[in-house]
Amino acid sequence: MKPGNPPLQSVRLLDQMRERIRYMHYSLSTEKVYLYWVRFFIRWSARGGQMRHPRDMGAPEVEAFLSMLATERKVSASTHNQALSAVLFLYREVLTINLPWLNDINRPTHKRRIPSVLTKDEVAGVLVHMDGQTALLARLLYGTGMRLMEGIRLRIKDVDFDRHVIIVREAKGNKDRVVMLPHSLAPALRLQMLAARAQWEADRQAQRGGVETPHALEAKYPRVGHTWAWFWMFPSPTLSVDPRSGAERRHHLFEERLQRALKRAVVQAGIAKPVSVHTLRHSFATHLLQAGTDIRTVQELLGHSDVSTTMIYTHVLKVAAGGTSSPLDALEAFARVAPTPPHACREPEALYC
Repeated sequence: MKPGNPPLQSVRLLDQMRERIRYMHYSLSTEKVYLYWVRFFIRWSARGGQMRHPRDMGAPEVEAFLSMLATERKVSASTHNQALSAVLFLYREVLTINLPWLNDINRPTHKRRIPSVLTKDEVAGVLVHMDGQTALLARLLYGTGMRLMEGIRLRIKDVDFDRHVIIVREAKGNKDRVVMLPHSLAPALRLQMLAARAQWEADRQAQRGGVETPHALEAKYPRVGHTWAWFWMFPSPTLSVDPRSGAERRHHLFEERLQRALKRAVVQAGIAKPVSVHTLRHSFATHLLQAGTDIRTVQELLGHSDVSTTMIYTHVLKVAAGGTSSPLDALEAFARVAPTPPHACREPEALYC
């Protein structure tokens, strides 16, 4: 066995975990993250030179691992929770161990921060420095409040030009929702659909593989991934190999293309704020509330389960509006209009008053 390679038993354990994750229909990104943390946990447990199976470890080892992440690695609360979720999945779903100590491990609290939000002028300034598909995607995310992957994974069948709505499928929490299709964006989306249609027809003529579809649907209708309705609205210009099935097929546009284009546009627009693709979603919600939209409507458009999550944007509104005047402003205004007292000292006597 080469140095640094895990022993055969841990490889088998990771294979079992991979099978369980796929059985429960977790996303590929979740699969990669969970396998990373479990592999890290197993290798960390062998830091003394002796490899131990997770079944032979318990609460002290798990808590020591999490403590190491917090004190030595100085990971954030979200990363800490991510590692804990991966380890708990290993014990509960793969090893089928559900001991009381699993429920007693405390998760670090995640403090809710006020998100960074762009003004309407700043959004316009960013969008004017973008072009092509990335510009259309950025406008779509700001105009609908969709998340990055929700916009990139958009299918042809889910865009309804007649009713001016977009159906967001299998969003966060595996929920579907309906958002508006901005009227000003319809012509550009129709042109994008024509470009996608040309790519789809070229793939059919070349007899290339179809696009990824839900596994249960593909098992029932093996050719569904080759149909126009399931094709991507934003297809990738190149083919890629599915890491799970090994099939070569057309994937959607790579998400980093939009992230890089937005980062360049923010610099060109001269905006000194932390801006990511998700900032467009925050700006969408804030601007709707500023326009007088009911918070319950905004909650449904964003797909939040609890209205308290949407309430964070009311705090943004307070900051953006500057609703409460500072007492300093009133003091300075009073100083500008107040007459000089008759007994006020003047130079050079003021030094002795």
